[in-house]
Amino acid sequence: MRIISVLISFLIFCTFFLSQLALGQTSMSKNDPGVTLKMMTYNLKFASPSFKPSWEVRREWQVDMIKKYEPDIIGTQEGLKEQIDYMADHLPEYVVIGEGRKGGDDDEHMAIFIKRDKFRLREMQSFQLSETPEIIGSGPEVNPRMVTWVRLAIINRQKEGENGPYPQDYRGHWENTKEFYVFNTHFFNGRNDSLARLNASKLILQRINALNRFGSWTAERPVFLMGDFNCRPGTPPYKVFIGDKNSTDPDLLKNAYEDLNKIDWILYKGAVKVLKYEVVDYNVNGEYPSDHKPVVVEFEIQKN
Repeated sequence: MRIISVLISFLIFCTFFLSQLALGQTSMSKNDPGVTLKMMTYNLKFASPSFKPSWEVRREWQVDMIKKYEPDIIGTQEGLKEQIDYMADHLPEYVVIGEGRKGGDDDEHMAIFIKRDKFRLREMQSFQLSETPEIIGSGPEVNPRMVTWVRLAIINRQKEGENGPYPQDYRGHWENTKEFYVFNTHFFNGRNDSLARLNASKLILQRINALNRFGSWTAERPVFLMGDFNCRPGTPPYKVFIGDKNSTDPDLLKNAYEDLNKIDWILYKGAVKVLKYEVVDYNVNGEYPSDHKPVVVEFEIQKN
């Protein structure tokens, strides 16, 4: 009887200890803040000799604006090689990803700039907005369109003198890894391209939802889609991404802020909260560095 009594006491103690541990972990997860991301989408305006101010003038303004706002991630559109190289040289805190629409350095780039001290690049790819997405440069001979996308991990380093989440011989899967996807694009423009924009939305949504799970052991990763969509909220291409007010499809995206006059959007899905939205009105004596104003959104990637 004494042995049975000891065993019962031991089991009660274990039950109490485990329940307190679970409560403590739950409390920590609730109080532990998510990770904040500041994202910018910006059509640079290609270096056209007929556009005033010239690129040689406005390139310095663009660098100055980015340094003032310090976005973590920037999705740019229309940048030619010279423009992307200049931005990369003068913004060394960023890593630049992406190629031209016709491959390599040729044509306009859908470049993504990421803060090198905040993120680790896990994966990068691109595809064309055409009937043959894997063939670089496919689609219209003039102004083909494409998407650049990346899978990023948030660098999670412990502070000096503190224990981090990873033991020295860490062999777990993804318990302490925060990853997310960023897609950047520039849609077809013109009145005759409405069907092309619609099909582009369908293709992008299909590609995004193919990435719902990286592995069976992982939670769904947040996704951000940014770009110059050359159409406004409420149009058919927009509804492919967002649906309507009655839509309940979990594969649809959300708009960070629905401005009916804006063609530059940052859409998202997953455990994400919008903290702040801003259209950047940066100018120098009334002159602007592009024919587009950047859109900046601050997000919080929440705890799963």
